[in-house]
Amino acid sequence: MPQFHARRLPHLHSIGHPIFLTWRLYGSLPDNRAFPGVTTGGKAFVIMDRLLDTARTGPLHLRRPEFAEMMIEAIRYREREGHYALHAFVVMANHVHLLITPNVPVSKLTQSLKRATARDANRMLGATGQPFWQDESYDRWVRDGREFERIASYIENNPVNAGLCASPEEFCWSSCGPSATRPQDAILPHIRVHAVTS
Repeated sequence: MPQFHARRLPHLHSIGHPIFLTWRLYGSLPDNRAFPGVTTGGKAFVIMDRLLDTARTGPLHLRRPEFAEMMIEAIRYREREGHYALHAFVVMANHVHLLITPNVPVSKLTQSLKRATARDANRMLGATGQPFWQDESYDRWVRDGREFERIASYIENNPVNAGLCASPEEFCWSSCGPSATRPQDAILPHIRVHAVTS
């Protein structure tokens, strides 16, 4: 049964159902940004993601190999521990995209991932007690198989669309990069469609 809650953003989660997650570095976007004329959350997300992709200022820690590797190891560790089935991911300079089917509550999962990686990142930066991640994450409950495929493609093509490489396979820090092993469950999961409005 899907669970709904809201903070600044609405969140719909369900164990065993695919979800698209995005979180970004603290301070990677200016506060109180507005998107005039944007009518849906999806359109606002795409605009926000393009701003993150083209950012040349603000925190860009994840473009450093040691930070990207730490993030990927944290993602893979939770996959090995059975917290989720991992379908696609990318670690960009200032944000992370993840497509998973969770086996544990999503809020606990994101809290665990963000807390552990923030602690490790701050240790690498020689900082303590500083925010590393923006508090709230973006998530989208995957409605059907077609949307699942579209999101997986969006994630893996994010570096191409940001002008970082010519093909997804060239980008090291994703689920289809040269050093990444394809997830074992790369086959489209069974998605039971529920009546959900966008």
